Amino acid sequence: MNILSVTDPIASLLGDWSAQINFCSVLLRIVLSLVMSAIIGCERAGKRHAAGLRTFILASLACTVAMILDIFAKTQLCFISAASVIGVAIISSNSILFSSRNQIKGLTTSVGLWACGILGLAVGAGLYAASLIIFVALLCSLSVFPTIERHLKNRSNHFEVHLELKNKSNLSDFVTVIRRLGLRIDDIESNPAYLNSGLSVYSVSVTIMSKELKEYKTHEQIIEALRSLEFVYHIEEMS
Repeated sequence: MNILSVTDPIASLLGDWSAQINFCSVLLRIVLSLVMSAIIGCERAGKRHAAGLRTFILASLACTVAMILDIFAKTQLCFISAASVIGVAIISSNSILFSSRNQIKGLTTSVGLWACGILGLAVGAGLYAASLIIFVALLCSLSVFPTIERHLKNRSNHFEVHLELKNKSNLSDFVTVIRRLGLRIDDIESNPAYLNSGLSVYSVSVTIMSKELKEYKTHEQIIEALRSLEFVYHIEEMS
């Protein structure tokens, strides 16, 4: 009897065959890997991220097959599995980009793709219960927790905005308004990506100092007030 049939409750319910390497167990693991990664990939693709449905499926399947091969070959060091995780990590790092607004894009998708590869390893090892827990945790991290994160960020005393002014001379006017509102500018950085656009573009880090603003105003409301200034061409919070 394989140790997995004892330690994994789902394998115990399915029977000894699910904890061994045979045609049915391999088919089950590949199907589970495909379904779980497809659901996660759909969530990412629905938000138009660089790594989408097929990328997540292929990453998970590659790690699942690698683990199955390691178990079949009875290698103690799991060379194939280790190589597959490194490969997924390299691929996922390429989905991290820097936008023209000096924002890091794709970091969550990159980590999610790597985590999906780890999920594939767990499925390939026949750890069905652990795989299910990992899958639920990963899906919640990508689709549920962002709502909570946005709420916390919107109530934070610190935020950063992308600011486009109609003229460079308007920067001093903007700083004056910011201070009158009870805000403190921590840092202002000129954005060279817009050098020849005719606009003066900055990344501005702001701290809410006013007690009234801290209690009653969200970032969206503060930015909406700043957007009404006649010399502001465009302003938005940077995520």
